[in-house]
Amino acid sequence: MDYSQFLYMREELSLIAVLVILFLADLFMSPDAHKQGGHPVLNTMLPVILLTIHTVINFFPGTAGDAFGGMYHYAPMHTIVKSVLNVATIIVFLMAHEWMKREDTSFKQGEFYVLTLSTLLGMYFMISAGHFLMFFIGLETASIPMACLVAFDKYRHNSAEAGAKYILTALFSSALLLFGLSMIYGSTGTLYFDDLPARIDGNPLQVMAFVFFFTGMGFKLSLVPFHLWTADVYEGAPSAVTAYLSVVSKGAAAFVLLTILVKVFAPMIGDWQEVLYWVTIASITVANIFAVRQQNLKRLMAFSSVSQAGYIMLGVIGGTAQGMTALVYYVLVYAVANLGVFAVITIVALRAQKFTLDDYAGLYRTNPKIAVLMTFSLFSLAGIPPFAGFFSKFFIFSAAFHSGFHLLVFIALVNTVISLYYYLLIVKAMFITPSDNPIPTFRSDTSTRVGLALCAIGIIGLGLAGFVYEAIDKLAFGM
Repeated sequence: MDYSQFLYMREELSLIAVLVILFLADLFMSPDAHKQGGHPVLNTMLPVILLTIHTVINFFPGTAGDAFGGMYHYAPMHTIVKSVLNVATIIVFLMAHEWMKREDTSFKQGEFYVLTLSTLLGMYFMISAGHFLMFFIGLETASIPMACLVAFDKYRHNSAEAGAKYILTALFSSALLLFGLSMIYGSTGTLYFDDLPARIDGNPLQVMAFVFFFTGMGFKLSLVPFHLWTADVYEGAPSAVTAYLSVVSKGAAAFVLLTILVKVFAPMIGDWQEVLYWVTIASITVANIFAVRQQNLKRLMAFSSVSQAGYIMLGVIGGTAQGMTALVYYVLVYAVANLGVFAVITIVALRAQKFTLDDYAGLYRTNPKIAVLMTFSLFSLAGIPPFAGFFSKFFIFSAAFHSGFHLLVFIALVNTVISLYYYLLIVKAMFITPSDNPIPTFRSDTSTRVGLALCAIGIIGLGLAGFVYEAIDKLAFGM
């Protein structure tokens, strides 16, 4: 056996090492250490340090190659995508620190970190899959621990309900996706990505296979009409888990979908572009309309996430290298902006038990710093210059426009105005709406402040650092 092929899997092996260290640290520490704020070693510091080291040592792309007979495929772009997911996960760990210090915590901190990194490992395998079985193993490795995370506050009714809804919908969508893969194998005789394009001719069985496959991926991305679980799960899950689900899971699924459509279903490009066309319009429009009606901020951000998934599809629909670059850059900018919003939601929920739009009235008067950061994050999500979200939307609109989808881009631009309206509702509440009982003044813990600072740097800096987009663009042509 040629063990050198494991060198292509350096990100996965490194992450497994981090997982093992955290598992052993959690296993052998004192049982009393889980009480009163948790063990100081596992109290965010060790997971963040290890994941940061993992990200740094794997930051620079290597040489493209295959392992295990082509079931695993590495390309330099994979390193960029995995690094984006790593940074988002680090911010999630930082914003989860105070939540896990609660005295009524009914879980061990190590469980949260191990489960989260297990889902990340599954996403790694999805991203680098060269065979549908490897892809499906990665998908399930990411999905099953995610259900545990959604139901992590096991003695809270909403969290348990959200976990049940998530796992049932995930199982059903995975079954549909696997049924589609069986049709692909039945009509082509192979599941290798490199071999499939020559055997796909768009016959009815293969069209049906694509429909089932896309249905399964539509669930992971919360695309309309596969989005009905999103608001309930986002509301019931712990805020840190909701942030992770909305950013990391969505980003990995979007990249994988584009890769498979381009590599596997290229001969059926006319069919899947038409499907994506209408799904994108429905996702952006329906989600924005429902978001306007929400009072609970987590539900509002859930529909915002559905709408953002529709915008991400603008990078997918062309199937071009420009679309790939725009998608990865959009996910990076979306990650820091969305995590900024959820970091504020998390800390406000913990300190003041406030969850609705009306509860945020007068926040600027009592907590001006987090109100300003929340505003920056919302403006970036809306695509207002000079924040990074403006540039990410510009690039992803350009990718779709250059692919010939002019009307689709126009509809997306109109919906951007609608999204700006409900984002401004939050800003209006914080800065203008008076309140007799505002959220009291509080000071965030150090971990949360570091996470918020990283989000602020990303929101402002990514829009100014043009070299980030250029670096991604150079690697997109190597896919």
